[in-house]
Amino acid sequence: MKILNLKKHTLPILALFALSCGINAQKAAVKNTGYAITPVNIQNVKITDAFWLPIIKRVQEKTIEYAIHKCEEEGRLDNFLIAGGKMKGEAKGQMPFDDTDVYKIIEGASNTLISEPNPKLEKLLDSLITIIKIGQEKDGYLTTWRTINPAKPPAPWVPVIEGKRWESLQISHELYNPGHMIEAAVVHYEATGKRNFLDIAIKTADMLVRTFGDNPDQVHGVPGHQIVETGLVSLYRITNNKSYLKLAKYFLDNRGNSKNHKLYGTYAQDDIPVIQQKEAVGHAVRAVYMYAGMTDIAAIYNDKDYLNAVNALWSNMVNKKMYITGGIGAIHDGEAFGANYELPNLTAYNETCAAIGDVYWNHRLHSMTGSSDYYNIIERSLYNGLISGISLDGKQFFYPNALESDGVHKNNRGSCTRQAWFDCSCCPTNLIRFIPSIPGLIYSTEKNVLYVNLYASNTAKITLDKSELEITQQTNYPWDGKVTVTVSPKKESEFTIKLRIPGWARNQVLPGDLYSYKTVSAAKTMVTIDGKPFEYKDDNGYVTITKKWKKGEIITLNFPMEVKEVVTSDKVEGNIGKVALEYGPIVYAIEEMDNAANFDKITINANDTFKVTKEDNLLEGVNTIQTDKLKAIPYYSWSNRGVGKMKVWIDLK
Repeated sequence: MKILNLKKHTLPILALFALSCGINAQKAAVKNTGYAITPVNIQNVKITDAFWLPIIKRVQEKTIEYAIHKCEEEGRLDNFLIAGGKMKGEAKGQMPFDDTDVYKIIEGASNTLISEPNPKLEKLLDSLITIIKIGQEKDGYLTTWRTINPAKPPAPWVPVIEGKRWESLQISHELYNPGHMIEAAVVHYEATGKRNFLDIAIKTADMLVRTFGDNPDQVHGVPGHQIVETGLVSLYRITNNKSYLKLAKYFLDNRGNSKNHKLYGTYAQDDIPVIQQKEAVGHAVRAVYMYAGMTDIAAIYNDKDYLNAVNALWSNMVNKKMYITGGIGAIHDGEAFGANYELPNLTAYNETCAAIGDVYWNHRLHSMTGSSDYYNIIERSLYNGLISGISLDGKQFFYPNALESDGVHKNNRGSCTRQAWFDCSCCPTNLIRFIPSIPGLIYSTEKNVLYVNLYASNTAKITLDKSELEITQQTNYPWDGKVTVTVSPKKESEFTIKLRIPGWARNQVLPGDLYSYKTVSAAKTMVTIDGKPFEYKDDNGYVTITKKWKKGEIITLNFPMEVKEVVTSDKVEGNIGKVALEYGPIVYAIEEMDNAANFDKITINANDTFKVTKEDNLLEGVNTIQTDKLKAIPYYSWSNRGVGKMKVWIDLK
């Protein structure tokens, strides 16, 4: 990867590298999480998986560089230099949150550095961070378009957000921008131990603490687009500065408080106080970012009102507003949740960012409770409605992720074909931010208990309260259901391993009753330890094994893989009389290029026989499902071979 060309400012900027000071972030970080269960850091998980490693490497080796080029091309980096007086000109770009694309790239690249040192990439990030620092105002404020010219925001937004600081919080993204910046700075600090980005974030956060609050001389208001809340909580955990935590809670406590500010309405989840919210409404990305922040507050403060609200919102979303792919946010207008059971297919929005935000939220919920339900949603999103957002070459993207395409229809930012970039490029850079962090979702610990939550070939070093161990997975998941787990404690010791039984292997499509399998399978997950059958009771979706472990003991899991037909509650009118196909964790779709004859008349019959075939030369190697009438491919891989028709839900004859 090339070191960034900073044009005529290159030498003075690169000379500043020496000013960054490094300390051991892992030792210095204060982990005030409030959560009982702790994810195993990606630093300790070495992925070797044939499914996930190519996806992660593609983002690291292609998409990051591609996105930096796009940011240079569209003036994202110039804006920081213009704001700092190092270049002349007006703000470039179309969105008031364009700054965040740079932050998300840094966060994804930092997660890459946690996994594996890369001096060239680290130097590139130093150059980006130096540019960001140039754009920061003396008091810590950092939103470049407003610094450059408050009276001239990006063109489409002129009537809405021109004016003074904080006057148009509903739409200005003046708090969203530092939210992403703080999130990225914390990850960069954890990756490198350097304070160069963290100090920028602290300066901004201190400014926000001074600016917002209940005092007469402070600004009363809340973000229009949430994320600063989770950013402030992350910064609190690193610094132990409780003022950041208190400000995060202030922003959440005052949503829906008409005495604090003029309310933004349901679109921004600002119609009623958050602890009274029971239905997932409004802009889906805003919502799940807020729900993640609410879960942090529930955990840290042990706040029952927040917890009750989070549980109610999750139940509403999962039972009434989630697609089979894990996608959320059904409606084009406002990129929003629809009404209960409003889940159209052709016009489904399902923004990629919403799927990412939902994983962040469900990961927190699992860390609070240990319930496998949250990981069943995470797995479904990961393998389907999330990675569908990026092409197999890493340079084409979906913003919406529809469940049907006529090859013609386009909603906002396209739905029938992948695009190289967007006017609003939040989804490509959010994928960069998220995908390198996937190894950190595989394991978690609680005292002397190890949770194995996802299945992918890897080797991990785990520290429990009373034991240290290495654990290795070997598997061809998701293409088959066999997983071999080798357990090697440093010394013989007793501890507990909890291995998640995927929902699909327990006859559960998703938690709740929105979806079900047409036929209940009698097949059961089989477990052996060193080749001997292990009889287990389903422990709320886990196989729980407590014993004295010796080095090299092998657990083998065999999840029952078979083609399953999914049906939807009759309350979802568009899916009545239709089924969707699954194999393991993968949702399937039929695409016109595989089914050119009579695509619109394809049906599934009660007596159809399904054949599963591994096709190594198709779509980088996938299992296909075939009958006499159709051929189906994994949903995530559609639209990688040109524009055409596609559907997930197929008429049942």
